[in-house]
Amino acid sequence: MRNRRLVVSAAVIAAGVGLVPGVARADDPAASDAHGVSVPDADLGKAAASNFSTFTSAAERTVRPAGKGTAQSPQAQGAVAGEPTVGLTAKGTSARGISLGLAVSIDPDAQISAYIEWGDGSTDVFDTYGPTNQTVAHSYAEIGAYTIKVTLKDATGDRGTNTLAVVTPGSDFTPYAPTRLLDTRNGTGGPRTKVPAYGTTRVKISGNGNIPTGVTAVVLNVTATNTNSGGHVTVWPEGSERPTTSNVNFAKGQTVPNLVIVPVDRNGWVDLYNGGWESIDLIADVTGYFTRTSSSGYTPLEPSRFVDTRNGTGTAPGQIRGQSTFSTRFAGQGGIPDDATAVALNVTVTNPREAGHLTAFPGGGSVPITSNVNFRAGQTVANSVIVPIGPDGTVSFRNGAWAGTDVIVDVVGYYRVGSRGSYLPFLPERLLDTRDSSDWKWGPLGGQGYIYMPLSTQRPANTAYVLNTTVTNTHGDGYLTVSPDPNTLSAYEGGWEQWPTPPNSSNLNWKRGDTVPNLVQAGMGNNGIVDFWNRGWDDIDLVVDIFGVYQTN
Repeated sequence: MRNRRLVVSAAVIAAGVGLVPGVARADDPAASDAHGVSVPDADLGKAAASNFSTFTSAAERTVRPAGKGTAQSPQAQGAVAGEPTVGLTAKGTSARGISLGLAVSIDPDAQISAYIEWGDGSTDVFDTYGPTNQTVAHSYAEIGAYTIKVTLKDATGDRGTNTLAVVTPGSDFTPYAPTRLLDTRNGTGGPRTKVPAYGTTRVKISGNGNIPTGVTAVVLNVTATNTNSGGHVTVWPEGSERPTTSNVNFAKGQTVPNLVIVPVDRNGWVDLYNGGWESIDLIADVTGYFTRTSSSGYTPLEPSRFVDTRNGTGTAPGQIRGQSTFSTRFAGQGGIPDDATAVALNVTVTNPREAGHLTAFPGGGSVPITSNVNFRAGQTVANSVIVPIGPDGTVSFRNGAWAGTDVIVDVVGYYRVGSRGSYLPFLPERLLDTRDSSDWKWGPLGGQGYIYMPLSTQRPANTAYVLNTTVTNTHGDGYLTVSPDPNTLSAYEGGWEQWPTPPNSSNLNWKRGDTVPNLVQAGMGNNGIVDFWNRGWDDIDLVVDIFGVYQTN
C-alpha cells in the first residue's frame, strides 16, 4: 500500500479541556485528493465532566452583620423579608479553573455590589440593579482547597456575606520510591493465586504504605506474566464501570509490562481485569501518585534521546553487563531543570543476550524489587517509565539478567515543584481504531506513514495528553514514534502543510505478528497536534485510547 498521511480528530469535550472537532482524511504526499469521514465518537464530554465537582451554598446561608436583619448565622432558617441574599454555586472547569454562579436576591429597584474574595488574595466585583444571576470565572495559581467569600454592599455598607469551600479539579504529582503493591505469584497485596479468565483482582492505593488518603490517580507499572493464552488487562478505579479500553496486551507465554496512570476513587482501590481465556499472574509497582494539593506539575519536552549504550550516548559505550547498574544525570540536562523531582521516560531494551528485566530507580538509592521492562533473548521491547530523580540528580538502571543488553532512554517530560501542568484523569475512551471500518474507513497505517491527530484548541493550557497506543496486525518489524506536529491545523486544511520530520526516538517496538501497547505522554507542541508515525515498512493497525490531560490553567 502507498505511504499515507492520515488525520483523526476527537469530539469536543467539556469547557476548559477543548479537543478539536473535525473530520478524518487520507491522502498521499504526492497527491491532493482528500476524503472527509466521520470520526469515532468518543464521549469525552462525559469523561472530562467526571472530574468537575459542584459546590453549593444556599442563599439562606447569607449572614447579615449585626443590626441589619435578624439572620446572624448560617444556621438561620430562611431569608429575612426585604434583606438581600446571595446563593453560590461553583463548578470546576479546568485543572485550576472554577466557574462561580451567584444568585443575588434584592428589591427590584435596589442597587447593590457583590465583592468576591477568591481565597487566594485576588478579588472581583460587579454591580447589579435588581435581582440577578451572574457567572464569574477564576483560575487559581495553585491547585488545592479554597474558601470563596462573597459580600453584598450598598451605600449603607455590608448587607450580607456567604462563603463556599471549593477544591480545584486538577492534581499534582508526588514521586514515590518504586514499590511493589501487588504480586499474585507470592500473595503481595492480595491472594496468592492467579487471576482467573475474565476475572478481577484489586490493589489498595490510598493509605497503602506512605501513600496518603485522598489520592486522585496513581502511576503503576502493571505486568502480566505466566500467560497461557492471549488476552489483555484493563485497569480502572474500583467503584466505576469497567471501560472497554485495554492497558496491557499479551500473547501466550509472554511477560508484558505497561505503565498505567489510573484514577483512584474515594474507596482508594484500583481493579485489574484479566481479559484472557486462561488465568494469569499480575504484578503492580507504584512510582508516584496524584493529589489535589500543590506538589510537582508536569512539563512536556520534545522527545529526545538521553541514553544509547550502542553508541555511548549518556553513558559508556557497550552493553550493560548482567546484574550491573549504570546511572545517568538528568537534572540540569537537556531542558530538565536542576530541581526536577521526576522524569517521564521511554526506556527500550535491545539486543539482550538472554531473558531478564530492567529496573529504573532514583540514583543513589538501593535497587528495588520492582521492574520496568521485561525481555526475552534477542527481543527489542520498550516501556514508558515515570521515575523519581535521586538527590544527586541521576536515575539508575539495573540489568537484572545474567547477560548483557543494550539500553536506550528517551525523555518526554519532567515533574517539578512550580511547573503548572496539573493532571485531570478522564474516564478512559477510545479515540482511534484503524480496524474499525464503521468509524475509520482508511484501513491500516502504511509503512513510513503517519496519523496526525488534532487534540487541543487551548495550547498552552493543555500541555500534554496521557494516551495508550497499541500496535497490532503487524506485517513486519518496526517501531512507533509519537511527537508534536510542526504544522498548524490551518495548514492541513489549506493544503500547504510540510511533511514533518520524526524525532530520533521511539515509543514502542514490534516484530511481525506482535500486538504491543505502551503508554504515551504526548506533548502538544505549539499547535495542539500529535503525530503517530509507523517507522516500519509494512502496514499496521493502530489503537489509541485517552486517559487524561495535563493543564496549566
